[in-house]
Amino acid sequence: MNGTTIPAPTIEYALLAPMLIVFGAAIVGVLVEAFFPRYLRKSVHVPLTLLALAGAFLMTVLQVVREGVPTTPSAMGAVAVDGPALFIWGLILVLAIVSTLLINDEDQFVAQAAAVPGSADEEEAVRSGYAQTEVYPLLLFSVGGMMLFPASNDLLIMFVALEVLSLPLYLLCGLARRRRLLSQEASVKYFLLGSFSSAFFLYGMALVYGYAGSLDLKAISAALGTVSGQNALLLAGTAMLGVGLLFKLGAAPFQAWKPDVYQGAPTAVTALMASTVLVSAFGALLRVFWVALGNLDWDWRPVMWGVAILTMIVGAVLAITQTDIKRMLAYSSIAHSGFILTGVIATGAFEQNQGALSAILFYLAAYGFTTVGAFAVVTMVRDAGGEAGHLSRWAGLGKRAPILAGIFAFFLLAFAGIPLTSGFFGKYAVFSAAVAGDALPLVVVGVVTSAIAAFFYVRVIVLMFFSEPAADGPTIATPTIGTSAVVALAAAATVVLGVFPQPVLDLAGEAASALFIR
Repeated sequence: MNGTTIPAPTIEYALLAPMLIVFGAAIVGVLVEAFFPRYLRKSVHVPLTLLALAGAFLMTVLQVVREGVPTTPSAMGAVAVDGPALFIWGLILVLAIVSTLLINDEDQFVAQAAAVPGSADEEEAVRSGYAQTEVYPLLLFSVGGMMLFPASNDLLIMFVALEVLSLPLYLLCGLARRRRLLSQEASVKYFLLGSFSSAFFLYGMALVYGYAGSLDLKAISAALGTVSGQNALLLAGTAMLGVGLLFKLGAAPFQAWKPDVYQGAPTAVTALMASTVLVSAFGALLRVFWVALGNLDWDWRPVMWGVAILTMIVGAVLAITQTDIKRMLAYSSIAHSGFILTGVIATGAFEQNQGALSAILFYLAAYGFTTVGAFAVVTMVRDAGGEAGHLSRWAGLGKRAPILAGIFAFFLLAFAGIPLTSGFFGKYAVFSAAVAGDALPLVVVGVVTSAIAAFFYVRVIVLMFFSEPAADGPTIATPTIGTSAVVALAAAATVVLGVFPQPVLDLAGEAASALFIR
């Protein structure tokens, strides 16, 4: 009106290139499903998925090498591509590539998801060699959501990312070839509980907006010191946001979905969820509670203390009672979520936050590779009904397949935090950060529950190496090239991060040096 021209908002496409590549490949995958003949789809999907993930990882690395770490938000302030986000992106993409190699084992997925289990239609689909190749675009959509989730600088964008990462996983959990009803039950449970969690997150957004008048994380942080008389809205909204985020972590008391879903889902999908979703969810949790609600830590820290303690105890104690290997690993994952939460609580001075964030990032890298390798081993131990899930079927495995049992034992020792494994330095890093943040009692609980957790890890090792194998014991499936690569890469990462952790610790420290964009 006064003759001035308002510049159009710009979007930094170079910064967002990794996400755009993943989402673009997912859309291409949908077009492949729509227009390519069935027999050609997988031969297109696998290289497309791997190339997209590798290209996104390369763009993430090039961003750091060429341009450095951005200091301002992108996409009109909606996305914060900062040091922690870039580290998390790189980790998610590497773990997704490894999981894709495991998913490529066509024996894990149902031939036709729409067929009733045990029906003539299902038998016909198996005879015809059908395959649910939709798993690849679903995987890409989910990975894209995982990348956007921890980089969101706005609660509305974060909610969209939460749904984009979750909805494909609900479908993937129900596509197991064997034990179809158990897989479908896992899918429904995950969907229903995830929907309640999303509703809590959305309601929390509304309450926080009512308090701050904005969904921007920086604006919410600024409002904490200026708005008065609305504390009830703020505290209720914070609690509900926490429910939505803690559900994705599988933290107690929101962990009920995790054992059932891990057990029923195809093991390759379980490996994807156990590694990448945990990384993404912790990134989002840190961004909300450190960036938007950091000045409210006197209110949320006591609650987070209780959640961390309960999560460690529930994960460690209930794992002892499990007789299914995947359920045991699920409760192990719950316990590890509690260990990482001890680092989240270590807030205070800038140096404390930086050290805690660096420790959390390293722990996520160490745990991610180890858990993918453990689930890859699980896919190879078979009996007549598919994977040998019951622990009794693993008796004497060390005599039947000593190398495979030895690798699995090594992964279990890493979970337990034994020295010279990645798990030891991961726990040491987060516990040290918690001590620096005046959370010594929490560390004591962590050490005790780690000792409890070591019991059920050692129990499996004793069962494999010091028990006689049954005459009708499980067979060891000949691994595909992809599965062999996954196990080898995970074992190598677990060794390297346990013997030479400093390079990754330095990388995590550099990523954490500027904390999050505010």
